[in-house]
Amino acid sequence: MKILVTGANGQLGRDVVLEAGRRGFPVVATDLSEMDITDPAAVEKTVLAEKPDCVIHCAAYTAVDRAEEEPEVCERINAAGTGNVAAACKKADAKMIYLSTDYVFDGKGETFFTPESHPAPVSVYGRTKYQGETAVQAALDKYFIVRISWVFGLYGKNFVKTMIDLAGAREEIGVVCDQIGSPTYTKHLAPLLLDMAQSEKYGVYHATNSGVCSWFDFACEIFRLTGQTVRVRALSSEAYPSKARRPKNSRLSKKKLAAMGFSPLPEWQEALRDFIAEYYWEDNGDGKDQD
Repeated sequence: MKILVTGANGQLGRDVVLEAGRRGFPVVATDLSEMDITDPAAVEKTVLAEKPDCVIHCAAYTAVDRAEEEPEVCERINAAGTGNVAAACKKADAKMIYLSTDYVFDGKGETFFTPESHPAPVSVYGRTKYQGETAVQAALDKYFIVRISWVFGLYGKNFVKTMIDLAGAREEIGVVCDQIGSPTYTKHLAPLLLDMAQSEKYGVYHATNSGVCSWFDFACEIFRLTGQTVRVRALSSEAYPSKARRPKNSRLSKKKLAAMGFSPLPEWQEALRDFIAEYYWEDNGDGKDQD
């Protein structure tokens, strides 16, 4: 099976490329310099030339707050760009896996959103990601829409790395305690995406690590596992204003994964342990100084 990955230099894309390689699949790794997804002719030319069996579309505009200031740029990448990839997949008769987000929901209530729940985004980022979903569904029959949240991995910036860095510079850190969701470790997610690519169980899925927590809980577990003694102060969302509205409820039901024969991802605490072990091993393996 030949896989084409967009956003291959990003946090998730790099793990997807590595996982495809582990399985012995030919991989075409593209990022902006290889294929600008906002250029429909370039996307069509690349996809038709490479003839992948599946395109895993990881490329996205993810600067949630900045999107409120430049909505046209965000829409051009997340909505129109995704539509370009979907159109090319249609012409190439390729499957497509589109990575979406919990931000497609309004975050109200305390129940779990299912893949069938009605999206109602409250931010530019969420709206454009949902537009990407509808573009995929309009163009293709052979698609997977995979909604994830609170993503972290070895490559790129994320909440876990930020907390570790801040703990080394501060005695106290304030973290929001009333936004509830599930972290997603890219190294756990990538194998699931490749399993999907090898199947024909198309549709909309939620795929985070198992269990739920608040950002405050997540931060406390990071510091516990890394042995850092920083004080963590619980903040309300109102006490930590941002340009974009964050969903307070990002609980995503993953029951469909098991129902369709896919293995659910491990508990988020296990994911965090695995990440931290690898993160510090990478630091030491690269010859970086230990604290």
